[in-house]
Amino acid sequence: MASTYKPEQARVPPAVQLPVPPVTKFKIALCQLSATDDKERNIVHARRAIEEAAEKGAQLVLLPEIWNSPYSNDCLPVYAEDIDAGGDASPSTAMLSEAARSLQITIVGGSIPERSGDRLYNTCCVFGKDGKLKAKHRKIHLFDIDIPGKITFVESKTLTAGDNHTIVDTDVGRIGIGICLDIEFQELAMVYAARGAHLLCYPGAFNMTTGPLHWELLQRSRAADNQLYVATCSPARDAGAGYIAWGHSTLVGPFGEVLATTEHEETIIIAEIDYSQIELRRTNLPLQNQRRGDLYQLVDLQRLNS
Repeated sequence: MASTYKPEQARVPPAVQLPVPPVTKFKIALCQLSATDDKERNIVHARRAIEEAAEKGAQLVLLPEIWNSPYSNDCLPVYAEDIDAGGDASPSTAMLSEAARSLQITIVGGSIPERSGDRLYNTCCVFGKDGKLKAKHRKIHLFDIDIPGKITFVESKTLTAGDNHTIVDTDVGRIGIGICLDIEFQELAMVYAARGAHLLCYPGAFNMTTGPLHWELLQRSRAADNQLYVATCSPARDAGAGYIAWGHSTLVGPFGEVLATTEHEETIIIAEIDYSQIELRRTNLPLQNQRRGDLYQLVDLQRLNS
């Protein structure tokens, strides 16, 4: 009877087998940092946090969304960098590259405003232990919100949406990348899971309206739905800023359990990831064998057309 459900057809193309990761256990650092209007200070501050995380044993460091700039439509064009040009044109990513190489760690570099031609993007760069850029994710879903009396923010006034998934093999496993609002869209996480991700990383600056309601809920949902790890990193809260971040950077395990979290102040969370828990949970609750490919399908258009 179960064979008629066609679980293998619930993902198109079929889901890839979870790859064997380079490491089974390692420490991740979530650096919940404040950002000021002093870009040079922000870069130095982030560098010190990365170094402290490495000294505490972290092999993977995750930074917040827009850590080198205040988060406002007015500031993003001013603080934007030409990542592809590198060097002096992108001092933030130059620092991340140097830090990854000198400290021999993997860095998921939160996000910074990126200038490419006449367009601006909200972009996350991933650097390997050799200091080389391994992946670049441009935020796919832009944050446009209007809740009268609560919050109005229209990211699309300034930024252009990215148009690619980003999944990258690193020294600490296969990682899918999203930025902030990307976590609201379960389809993206499902695609990453079908591509064999061990871990999803979401730098994100949820606010005082959506944060209390959605932030932890979405992280636990993405982890439980796909039976993998989810890590998020928020900016620290600045009550005097134009955009006030919720904070609460968090690591969630593959059963939807919160493994580590914090409040809204500046801090560095150090937590352990144990990939053996993915196989354990998928054995305990074999969702991949219970999907109904006879009733629904998730189509990964980029894989299908490549």
